[in-house]
Amino acid sequence: MSNNTSPTPVPRYAALALQIATACVNDCSDRASARERMAGSIRRVRRSVAGSNAFLRQYSGVDARLVVLPEYFLTGFPMGESIPEWRDKAALQVDGPEYQALGEIARDLNVYLAGNAYEVDPHFPELYFQCCFIIEPAGGVILRYRRLVSLSAPTPYDVWDRYLEVHGIDGVFPVADTPLGRLAAIASEEIQYPEIARCHVMRGAEVFIHPTSEIGSPLMTGKEIARRARAAENLAYVVSANSARLEHIAIPAESATGMSKIIDYRGDVLAEAAAGGESMVATATIDIEALRAARRKGGLTNMLVRQPFQLYADSYAGTVFHPQNLLLRDGRARVPEKGELARWQLADIERLAKAGLI
Repeated sequence: MSNNTSPTPVPRYAALALQIATACVNDCSDRASARERMAGSIRRVRRSVAGSNAFLRQYSGVDARLVVLPEYFLTGFPMGESIPEWRDKAALQVDGPEYQALGEIARDLNVYLAGNAYEVDPHFPELYFQCCFIIEPAGGVILRYRRLVSLSAPTPYDVWDRYLEVHGIDGVFPVADTPLGRLAAIASEEIQYPEIARCHVMRGAEVFIHPTSEIGSPLMTGKEIARRARAAENLAYVVSANSARLEHIAIPAESATGMSKIIDYRGDVLAEAAAGGESMVATATIDIEALRAARRKGGLTNMLVRQPFQLYADSYAGTVFHPQNLLLRDGRARVPEKGELARWQLADIERLAKAGLI
């Protein structure tokens, strides 16, 4: 995206955080049966997006231009599978049939379609990454953000030097300049890491898509607090889509449900889906021009412009809580042993405790 031109004015539009069920693939016996289930999920996405927009058109005279799907909506998450097993069963190829089918939905229904999936980067074929994506109405993927913080999946940080060499820092924190405004992505629990949102906003992000799969609770959970905080402190919209339920795995299906919502740049919830099932209720108007006006207004409430980022730079540069490149050996990625990623955290805790930092 270009940072040296004035942004094109953006008319107001509707966004939809589509709360749908996830048909997990953990119990599929092989790759073929997993892909068949994923194909069925894509057909269900098409029906849900088409049906939601047909209703919105009749009810309010508008379609949702931006549709956000939940985290790992095609597969669910690994439950004990090794990296090679999950990569083979559940990870998409960047030019694979699943992305092509999702692109056809975006093109046929004239929407920006966003979601989250496990995928294989051809530069790191030994691994998979969890990826938030945005597909434009022409059918192509215009943004890929790979999750940077995870206890259960490899991340770009684990192969940091090589990843930067291939994709550059703007490929780590991508922002898509679109007719809907400047779009960026945050994966699931990463909404609780302020720095990830900040690094996107430093590159101009105005709307965060936030695919998530989290507990449905009437309480103010950590993620719920973080969603509102990230919106208010960055003067940005958050479009957050949660799973309606998780099928085909041995946990209560609606442990993940509800919580899908749209939050404006003041931290106010504009729309929210109830717990207990699939829903298109989390639909609201996005007003990018009002957001831009707020960002250009003086006074105490403009926390974004008042941020003295260089004030913190030395503290960040001189402090290591979790080291990088742990999956990089002689410039090549390696497959982690089973349970290795969780053991890293225990080692970090021991080291930081001995240093008196935690």
